[in-house]
Amino acid sequence: MSQLIEFYRGTGSDARGRNLERIWAYSDNEMEYHHDFIQWLFPLREPSQFNPDAPVLSDEDIRIFREDASLRENLARSFERFLSFLGLARDEKRIGPGPDFERRSGVFTSPNHNWLRITRVLTSLRLLGLEADGQAFFACLQDLVKSGQARVSNDTMAYWQNATFPDRPMQR
Repeated sequence: MSQLIEFYRGTGSDARGRNLERIWAYSDNEMEYHHDFIQWLFPLREPSQFNPDAPVLSDEDIRIFREDASLRENLARSFERFLSFLGLARDEKRIGPGPDFERRSGVFTSPNHNWLRITRVLTSLRLLGLEADGQAFFACLQDLVKSGQARVSNDTMAYWQNATFPDRPMQR
């Protein structure tokens, strides 16, 4: 079994010895300043340029996530924590500004490393079986841009669209 699957089952740790519960408990400040956890919460098929110890999704990892509801539940919890970090919240199937949005809204006003994190999250959710969550997140991002609550470039929106819907032509 892969180290990633053990990590997501709660029986293993990341390369720095942190378990999933520990990372979920990070404060927003810890999430902002630590850059080596996001690759564990939202793994991709490609190696991380910034974290050489990050897991790389295999076809087997993807299959196991898609077949194991408890892994997807933990992934959903990771996603909920990430939404909270961004100042967003889920209301049934819709995602939108949460109680801390004003305090956290700086994430959406100028390019920063969190925009790369958002691309990672959208891609990982799609790969690991939470496509509907990724689509709801992308719809939220579109709404934030349309309402002026986020100043995100068209190029960035195109990347986020491609991460969510890779079979659609990118819009610029």
